[in-house]
Amino acid sequence: MTPKATTSLQQFINLLPTNDQKDSGLAQDVAQGLSQFPKKLSSKFFYDARGSQLFQQIMELPEYYLTELEHEILDKQRKEILFAFGTQEPFQLVDLGAGDALKTKLLIKELVSQQTDFNFVPLDISPRQVEHLLEELQATYPTLKVTGLAAEYVQGLQWLNEQSPARKLLLFLGSNIGNFAPGEAQQFLCELRRKLSPQDRVLVGVDLRKDPEKIRRAYDDAAGVTSAFNLNLLHRINQELSADFALEQFQHFAEYDPVEGAMRSFLISKQPQEVHVQALQQTFSFEAWEAIHTENSYKYSLRQIHEMAAACQYEVEDYFTDTTHGFADILLKPLP
Repeated sequence: MTPKATTSLQQFINLLPTNDQKDSGLAQDVAQGLSQFPKKLSSKFFYDARGSQLFQQIMELPEYYLTELEHEILDKQRKEILFAFGTQEPFQLVDLGAGDALKTKLLIKELVSQQTDFNFVPLDISPRQVEHLLEELQATYPTLKVTGLAAEYVQGLQWLNEQSPARKLLLFLGSNIGNFAPGEAQQFLCELRRKLSPQDRVLVGVDLRKDPEKIRRAYDDAAGVTSAFNLNLLHRINQELSADFALEQFQHFAEYDPVEGAMRSFLISKQPQEVHVQALQQTFSFEAWEAIHTENSYKYSLRQIHEMAAACQYEVEDYFTDTTHGFADILLKPLP
């Protein structure tokens, strides 16, 4: 695969399947998820180009406290975070699920001001998002070394390991860990651990447990942006798999379970209906008020994070919280 160079200091690498292969994952998920009861679709397919744009809007909503709290941590404690990691030697700053790298830019700004020798690696499932970020960084920091990767997380890390043995600081911000069920989150952290060496570090953003109503409002905003974000999944299926979902016949619904710490999102069929997916040559029937489960977002206690880290052979080296203690960025050290 030939990298596309944007400047001598920047390059873009696309490790994702070619266009004629990219629909297979979505098609399989739709075929399996809509054939079972209760129906479900994977949240990983939220992030096509339009979905990514809508999520950027969500992060700016007043109800979506997560962005503000983590921004506060990275803004006010970025020196402490980088000191805890140690930036004396050259390293790679790897942003898993980079998006627009809004919060990561706070760390980049600090590193640039300190004239630190590092390579920034934004890694995202959306090639368009990565290319846009490269263009923006080129305009802001023309001498910044950047390797943009369009890839799955573990796939991208494997590629990086093959290219360079340089020390890494992995960023998994924005409570992305909450998109996994607790068992899956632990499995993911363990999988990352197998790609890391003891000198690497992982900074994980964690939404901590808090007032249930505050959590629920963050996933069901008054302006309806989160609703549009969820419904866009059906629009994507229409576009990529030639389905005939009538989006106006579905509605977004969100609820929080304080026992499990799980924020759950659904798409509800407002009436009995049938949806044909031409790419699958299948028709799916919906009863009135039948739900499609689309997403879980789990909230954790610090005790749970310590237990999960220990199970995957990490040490919690340090953690940083906002003034309300509603969010934490946790620095994990891989154990030998």
